[in-house]
Amino acid sequence: MTEKIKRAAFFISDGTGITAGSLGGLLAHFPETDFEQIRIPFTDSISKIEDAQKRIVNAKLATGQRPVVIMSIGDTNLASELKQVDAYYVDLFESFIHPLGRELNQTALTRPGVSHSIKGANYGSRMEAINFALGHDDGMTHSGLNQAQVILIGVSRSGKTPTSIYLAMQFGIKAANYPLIPEDFERGSLPPILEGYLDKIFGLTIRPERLHSLRSERRPNSHYASLANCREEILKAETLMKKIGIPMAESTSRSVEELSAIIIQHMKN
Repeated sequence: MTEKIKRAAFFISDGTGITAGSLGGLLAHFPETDFEQIRIPFTDSISKIEDAQKRIVNAKLATGQRPVVIMSIGDTNLASELKQVDAYYVDLFESFIHPLGRELNQTALTRPGVSHSIKGANYGSRMEAINFALGHDDGMTHSGLNQAQVILIGVSRSGKTPTSIYLAMQFGIKAANYPLIPEDFERGSLPPILEGYLDKIFGLTIRPERLHSLRSERRPNSHYASLANCREEILKAETLMKKIGIPMAESTSRSVEELSAIIIQHMKN
């Protein structure tokens, strides 16, 4: 098997770096390269640009490959200065924002945080959704469950919590999640509290081998983590969800971004 090429990928921004970092998924299209992803947010002064340059130079020396730099810096002087060191640059302003501005005949806003400026009720709704997701994680409470916009179910460690939090943080969606446990399988039905919310429920499943690996990190050499038990739980959970008619998606090789997109699309149908 050919050894992967090691290469550094920097995400450099004058703000939080969320916009630049969101393009990190592009790197997955190049599986023959082993990218070390390095995020440098709040690069908004000459001294910080110089620090970033040093890290880029050191990364090139360490790998023998010039780094990939995905950057989102609105100040053209700072952006130009950063590019003085050898790297492959993907400049979000030069590639996307400024060309779009020329087409629209408008001058684009370039201050940090414009892409994620959240005002008034929108910001408040996201914070409220995050609190809701944290408070309704793993069936922690039934109070206010009627406010949930989606309820994720699945066996323990199938990806319910991170997906719930992502839906809240990025889209302001109030997501609760409940684990499916042996008692549910014995009874052949969902937790009783969920019976009135079938139209809001979405199931997550996972391959047994991946579940075994995840559970072994938490409770190694336990019945809970054993491959045989993982297979049994997943089979029973999928059988139960199919019997009730609950839509589901497999989380094994999907990111929370992909899972969230699938769930949101289902919610719109």
